[in-house]
Amino acid sequence: MGKELIIVLDFGGQYKQLIARRVRECNVYCEIHPNTLSLEKIQAMSPKGIILTGGPNSVFAEDSPTCSRELFEMGIPVLGICYGSQLMSYRLGGVVETAPSSEYGHTEVILDASDSLLFGDVAPVTTCWMSHTDYIARVPEGFRVTAHTDKCPVAALEDASRRLYAVQFHPEVLHTAEGTKMLQHFVKDICGCCGDWQMSSFVEETIRDLREKIGDDHVLLGLSGGVDSTVTAALLSRAIGDQLTCVFVDHGLMRKNEGDEVERTFGPDSDFQLNFVRVNAQNRFYRRLTGQTEPETKRKIIGNEFVEVFGDEARKHKGKIRYIAQGTIYPDVVESGDGKKSDVIKSHHNVGGLPIELVRELGFEETPIEPLRMLFKDEVRQVGRELGIPRELVYRQPFPGPGLAVRIVGEITPEKVRIVQEADYIFREELHLAGIDENLGQYFAALSNMHSVGVMGDHRTYGLAIVLRAVLTSDFMTAEAAEIPWATLQKCMRRIINEVDGVNRVLYDLTSKPPGTIELE
Repeated sequence: MGKELIIVLDFGGQYKQLIARRVRECNVYCEIHPNTLSLEKIQAMSPKGIILTGGPNSVFAEDSPTCSRELFEMGIPVLGICYGSQLMSYRLGGVVETAPSSEYGHTEVILDASDSLLFGDVAPVTTCWMSHTDYIARVPEGFRVTAHTDKCPVAALEDASRRLYAVQFHPEVLHTAEGTKMLQHFVKDICGCCGDWQMSSFVEETIRDLREKIGDDHVLLGLSGGVDSTVTAALLSRAIGDQLTCVFVDHGLMRKNEGDEVERTFGPDSDFQLNFVRVNAQNRFYRRLTGQTEPETKRKIIGNEFVEVFGDEARKHKGKIRYIAQGTIYPDVVESGDGKKSDVIKSHHNVGGLPIELVRELGFEETPIEPLRMLFKDEVRQVGRELGIPRELVYRQPFPGPGLAVRIVGEITPEKVRIVQEADYIFREELHLAGIDENLGQYFAALSNMHSVGVMGDHRTYGLAIVLRAVLTSDFMTAEAAEIPWATLQKCMRRIINEVDGVNRVLYDLTSKPPGTIELE
C-alpha cells in the first residue's frame, strides 16, 4: 500500500472515516484503528504520523477511552482533534474541565501563532466547526496556545519540539474553511510525507499481490452489478484472467436493462478475461415473494433465496475453486468493529454471504479475497476508471441488495416490477437530460400501493401512484429532498403517465432523513 502511512486512532468520533479520506486526498495512505491498538503494533507499522479522533466522552470520566502517555513519547508526530486534543493535554499533565459555555457549529478561530507549521498559510481569522462541551483549561508543560475563540481560550495548542499538535475544532469537515490546508500541513510539513500514494500504483500493487496470493488457484465471485463487485471483478480479471468465475444472479428486481448491461460488460464479448455465468432466477424469486407484503420479510426472503441460488451454482464448482471473492470496502471493515467479520458483510449481494457450513462443505478457503477492503467508495470509483470500466457502471447509483423490492410497497409481482422499472428509467433519463443528475446523491422512482381514480381521454382509470425521490446527501446518513425544477418534474409526470401502463398519478417525496429513510421501504 505504499511506504508512507498515517494512522487514525478512533476514540468514538463520528468523523473518523472522513479524517482518513481527507488524508488520502493529500495522496498519503491512511488507516483507521481502534484506540486500543498497542504501542508495539504501532511501532511495527512504522507510521509517519498519528491522528487522534474526536469522541462523545469526557477524558476525566472513568469509563472514557484513553491512551498511554508513552504514545506521545514515541517520536512520531501526533495530531489530536477535539476529544483527541483534550486527551493529549490530559495525559501530558494539562487540565481539562467542563466548559462554562459549550460551542457548536461555525465558529471564528483567531490564530495566535503565525509561525505554526500546522497553520502555515491559514488566514489569521478562519471559520472552523466546533462541537465540544469540555475544554482545555490549562495546557501541559512545554505547550503553547496557537489559537483561541471568544468562548474557548485554547482552540489549538502545540509542542513543536516533540511534534505534538492539537485542535479543539474539526479540520476534516467541509464547514472548516481551511481544514484541508491544516491536514496537508500536518501530513506533509510536520510528518514529512511526500504524498505519492495514487490509485494507479494501488492498481499495479494489488494486481501483483493477487497473482502472488492466488497462484494457479481459481476464484469465485458473486457479481451484483454494483460498483464494488464490478471493480473487484475487473481487478481479478486483470490479475488471474480465466481463473476467475463470476456468477451474476439476476433476481428480476434490477433496474431496466441492468442485467443485460452487466452481461455486456463481463460476458463472452467483453474486454475482460473471465468465466461469466448469468443465472436467470427471476421466476424463482417471484414465486417466493408471492403474497408477501411486510418489508423486512421480503428482504429476508430475497437474501435467503440469493444464498440458495448462488449456493446451487457454487456446488457445480466443487473441487475446482479455492477462494471466494467479495467487494468489501473500507467502510464495511470499519463498521464491522474489528475488521474480522467479513463473513457477515454484504450478506446477500456480495458473495461473502455463503454460509460458513457451505463454504466448508465445498472446500473453499474461509478467508475471502477482498482487494478493495481498504478503499472508500470514491477511491473504488477511481480504481474503476483506471481499469477502463465504462463510466455508467463506475458511477452507477447506489442500489440496495434486495433491488426494486424496497421500492415497491406491498406484494411484489412481475407487473409491478415492470411499472417501476419503466417509471424509474424515465425519471433518471429526464434528470440526466436536464443536466442535474450528477449533483444529486440518489434519485429513483418507487411504486406506492395507493390506487386512485383518474381520467385519461374519455375514460375513467383506476391506477397506481408512482413516487419520485431525489435527495442531496454526502454520507447517506442524513439527506434532504432535492429541489428539482418544476418544469422537469412536470415533464417526468407527463411521460410516466403517458408511457407507463397502470399509472395515473405521480407524486414527489419531500421527506428528509431523518425522520424518513432514503428508500421507500
